[in-house]
Amino acid sequence: MLAQTPPMGWNSWNTFGWDISEDLIKRIADIWAELGLLDAGYEYIVIDDCWSEKKRDKDGLLVPDPNKFPNGMKAVADYVHSKGLKFGMYSCAGTMTCAGHPSSLEHEFVDAKTFAEWGVDYLKYDYCYKPHNIPGHILYKRMGMALRNCGREILFSACNWGNDNTYEWIRASNAHMYRSTGDIQDNWESIKKLALSQWNKECYSAPYCYNDIDMLVVGMYGKGNVALGGCSDEEYKTHFSLWCIMNSPLMIGCDIRNMNEKTREILTNKEVIALNQDPEGRQAYSMEQWNNPDVKIYIKPMSDGSYGIGFFNMGEDTGEGSLQFWDMGLPSSAGYGFKLRDLWEHEDIGEFSENYTCKLEPHHCKILRAELVKMNE
Repeated sequence: MLAQTPPMGWNSWNTFGWDISEDLIKRIADIWAELGLLDAGYEYIVIDDCWSEKKRDKDGLLVPDPNKFPNGMKAVADYVHSKGLKFGMYSCAGTMTCAGHPSSLEHEFVDAKTFAEWGVDYLKYDYCYKPHNIPGHILYKRMGMALRNCGREILFSACNWGNDNTYEWIRASNAHMYRSTGDIQDNWESIKKLALSQWNKECYSAPYCYNDIDMLVVGMYGKGNVALGGCSDEEYKTHFSLWCIMNSPLMIGCDIRNMNEKTREILTNKEVIALNQDPEGRQAYSMEQWNNPDVKIYIKPMSDGSYGIGFFNMGEDTGEGSLQFWDMGLPSSAGYGFKLRDLWEHEDIGEFSENYTCKLEPHHCKILRAELVKMNE
């Protein structure tokens, strides 16, 4: 079964846009394992828009751009598979892709068959140039049906940006993940905007169909296709922590060929990733602070009975995060508290009863794993 937990991988768009090639994808695959990405759970290498010719061939089939992919897409897929990874591609539900290439509208079944023959494992399906008179849910149900009957298991990544009441029908389209936001940019304001747009939407994400808040910009540092300003390492850490605790798919967007050690540490933090990849797939619920609306708290129930707890300072001033355990359902009269572990510092920080409070610099976060313990009388 695909997508029991949020999919993890890399997508070419954030850094490379239309500047993609067979050589680039092979190089990405070559260094994947040595960076620790496969060991951390990342498995999909996904090519975004601009991979094809501008027209279909005489038989109505999609044609890879021979200058970018001289050996065709099956050769690329085979190479990616040889590295123990999975291969993903891109199409669109509209009359053409966002960059003006042939899309899959009215070609859903033949394209799904083509992707299967090429060895594709993942399809990102965009929403540009969507016909006004066809409901969006019909367009995604078409491709969902085609993929389920193409003869190969292909993860269906719907990307309609949250339009047309997506939350109400997307699971019925057979999508395994779905974009519920506009495009991310490599700056703090974009990260903040996308994260806050999902406040109180925890009921719309679950195993086999995850709410996708868009691809990661961790490690871009103002370089690449969506690089508009860049972020500090602490802001990237907060970005990654938000996406993990909110159960968003984790699709790396930086140029991993130039990944520095700090970026690698953020993207491969197994304790934080474990929150995202918990088998029950429960998205964190959100909790307002009574004394500081800039500090957000997320609580994620885990399958082993523990909880992931995230404190996020979205504001421009130093703030305090204060969690009262009774707001999680733990009354003080029960005689229990929480043993807390800091998942970025990788250390246990003690046992706490009734509440926990921390200081947060602007744009910073604290991510904890909380284990219920009996408190001493």
